[in-house]
Amino acid sequence: MLWIITKYALTAGIVVMISEVAKRSDKAGALIAALPTVTILALIWMYVEGQDQSKLANHAYYTFWYVLPTLPMFLIFPFLLSRYSFWPALGMCAIISIVCFFIVVIAVKKCGIELL
Repeated sequence: MLWIITKYALTAGIVVMISEVAKRSDKAGALIAALPTVTILALIWMYVEGQDQSKLANHAYYTFWYVLPTLPMFLIFPFLLSRYSFWPALGMCAIISIVCFFIVVIAVKKCGIELL
C-alpha cells in the first residue's frame, strides 16, 4: 500500500510542479510538459514492479503512435481559445484528437500496425 501511495504522490507532484513552473514561465512549463514524463514514470513503475522487457517495449511503441494524433490539438487550441471560452475550446480539441486518432488508426493499419 505504501508503494502505491508513493507512486501517486510522486506522479501527482510532477504534474503540480509542471503547472507551477508554467505559471511563472510559459516556455519552461511547456518544455517540461512536452517531455515524456508520464511515459518515463510509467516505464519506471512497470520495470520496478517486474514487467518483462516486451511489455515495456510495447508500452513505448504504442505510446509513440498514440501521441501522434494528439499533436494537432496543441496547434488548434490557441486558435479556438481566442474565439471561445476555455471549456468549449478544450472540448472541441478533445473531439478533434479523437477524430485524428481514428485517422491515424486507419492510416497505420495499411502499414500493418494494429492500434485497436
